[in-house]
Order: sequence, then C-alpha cells, then structure tokens
Amino acid sequence: MRELILLRHAHAESPAPGQDDRARALSSTGLAEAKAAGDWLREHGLTPDRALYSPAARTRQTLEALGDVGCTDLREEAAIYDASPGTLIALADAHGDARRLLLVGHNPGLEQLAALLHSGQTSDYRGMPPAGVAVLGFAPDAAIEPGAAQLSRFWWP
Repeated sequence: MRELILLRHAHAESPAPGQDDRARALSSTGLAEAKAAGDWLREHGLTPDRALYSPAARTRQTLEALGDVGCTDLREEAAIYDASPGTLIALADAHGDARRLLLVGHNPGLEQLAALLHSGQTSDYRGMPPAGVAVLGFAPDAAIEPGAAQLSRFWWP
C-alpha cells in the first residue's frame, strides 16, 4: 500500500495591509495545532518518506512545528501554492518513488484533492480544517487518479 498524507497548514495570522500572502506566519494557535498534528502522526506511526511543502511561510512553519516525524527528505515545491487537484496529482505522481508522501499545502486544493481521490468528485466536499490531516491509501501499483484511493484516516485538532 502506498500512502499520500495531506496536511493543510495550521492557522495563520491575518494578513497585514499590503503583505504578500506567502509571507503570512502561523499564529500561536496554529503553532499548537501543528504540534498536535505531529503528535498524532507519531502516535499512528505515519512516518513520511518524503515531505513536500509550498513556499508559503505558514506551510514551512507547520512542517517545522510538527517536530520530528522521522522524515529527513523535506522539499519546498512551488507548484503546491494555489494548486489545483490536477497539479497536486501530477506532483504526487512525480514522487511515486516515495512509499509514504506528505504534502503540506492549502485549501481549496487539498480538500478537493482528498475528495477527488477518494470519491472521484470534488463539488460536494468541503471540510479540511487548518492542520487537518487526510491519509489516503493506494494499491502498490495503482495510479493516483480520481476514485483510486481509500481514505484510511482523517484528523484535525
């Protein structure tokens, strides 16, 4: 079984006037949420082989605040920021050598991706809260495509 772990960034500070959205930092609530997400990942033995995160400060800080989840292959991936589900699928496919891949990103792309991979639809699904985690499992040789995944776990702080 291959797994794709989707982690939405934790709560961020509201943007300051004129601030670039990518520069928004986590709030104190967000830091606590990300730590709790890391605790949950460790508790369930969900050690990623590789973690990809968007270039936004809040995704990098979410990943850092997880603490040690046993992953040393951390890569910033520009395509995650403001990505569509199709872009995220292509990115996951490009990292098919990782048995367990963690994507740290943003809504609506992550929640749409979870719904699309699980049910084959995106329009009726919403609900990936900040620091929410969705774990999707695929058969070893299955393509990452709509409806091909089993949603094995879903958690949020």
